[in-house]
Amino acid sequence: MHPHREEETQKILAQRDARPMLTALWEGGGLTTPIPAQSRVIVGRGSSAEVPIDHPSISRRHAVLHVGAELVVEDLGSSNGTKVRAQTLAQGELATVRWGEPFELGGVVVALRPPTAENEPLPAEPGEVASMEETLRLIDLVAPTPISVLLLGETGVGKGYLARRIVQRSPRASGPWLHLNCAALPEHLLESELFGYERGAFTGATQTKPGLLEAASGGTVFLDEVGDLPPSVQAKLLTALERGEVIRIGGLKPVRFDVRFISATNRLLSATSRSSFRPDLYYRLAGMPIIVPPLRDRRDELPGLLGTLVKDSSARLGRLPPHVDASVLTALAGYDWPGNIRELASVLERALLLAGPTMLAHHLGLPRRAVASSPPPSSRPAPRLDDAPTANTGLRLADEVNEIERRRVLEALERSAGNQVRAAEALGISRRTLISRMVAFGIRRPRKG
Repeated sequence: MHPHREEETQKILAQRDARPMLTALWEGGGLTTPIPAQSRVIVGRGSSAEVPIDHPSISRRHAVLHVGAELVVEDLGSSNGTKVRAQTLAQGELATVRWGEPFELGGVVVALRPPTAENEPLPAEPGEVASMEETLRLIDLVAPTPISVLLLGETGVGKGYLARRIVQRSPRASGPWLHLNCAALPEHLLESELFGYERGAFTGATQTKPGLLEAASGGTVFLDEVGDLPPSVQAKLLTALERGEVIRIGGLKPVRFDVRFISATNRLLSATSRSSFRPDLYYRLAGMPIIVPPLRDRRDELPGLLGTLVKDSSARLGRLPPHVDASVLTALAGYDWPGNIRELASVLERALLLAGPTMLAHHLGLPRRAVASSPPPSSRPAPRLDDAPTANTGLRLADEVNEIERRRVLEALERSAGNQVRAAEALGISRRTLISRMVAFGIRRPRKG
């Protein structure tokens, strides 16, 4: 970048970073606004409020934000209440909140981000782990607004699904949709893909290529695994966000773009990863940070997920959904799901291959382990799969299940004289699924003659 333009950008960043930012969301609307750089800030509808929020559930002098070493919320006797972590504050009661942690003023969800600089650390924790109901409520509130969203959660919890839910409920639903996995591309390719390049910018650049941010203008960019962005790309992305324009590699003129950013990561949940991510970029991507709880904290969703995933997987495998025995749900509730919903979907798809008309607990092939957090949704105790007396026996069960599946695949291939289409039909699965199982089990595919 030209030195003069770089200096100008840094001035803009310094000016914007001088004041904390408040994001407010309500049904059908929202706003993002800087708040005064002072220790006591009144929020309300009246003219005496330093931060006005024009919403019928907000009182004229609703609450005070005490901004100092900590962020403290105080209710001023509002008509519709102030809630922090689902607890309603009494008049004059104080509650400490983290930067980025949502709280409620009447029917409005509010979150604040601090004035950040490059050398300041991210908060120790992004906020309390909410219930899934609260997560979905925030998703539906923020979806119709232009506010950027950062989805924080473990691998496999469904962050990609929630990103699509935001887009489908947004005014940009018919615009371009760009899903970029930041962990899947090397640094040099990531930069050229995001910002584009001019012909001759480097060896192999035989023609000008617009960047993905340009191509997605008018739509939404989903930065998956944004915590894996290299530091150099973080700096350039921050500049692009601030200016609303990019300069292609080897280019001289800026190109404007208009996109909404949705980001997702599991890495920023750890202190080590937070220390390597720019706070100023974090708070620009996290206009509204939303925690997605792990499946082990959402066991009440298992019956619905079980029905949906079995139905979808059966359709994909080209077979009728089996009857699901009650022992299956008990077994699912007794497992901690380190891989979350992604692991659940994989386990159920494998069980469908093994089950006949009825799916039983042993078809799941789950190791028997203690439930570490919430109890099962029913009053029955967690099952002992196949009456396994020890955890080691339970682990061997998974190997036995895989061996049964491998044997069935071999038998089907033998009966069909190696014809994969007929073998797949006999097993009730697609040819593509059969091939993937053959690869997994080390079964050689016959050479074409």
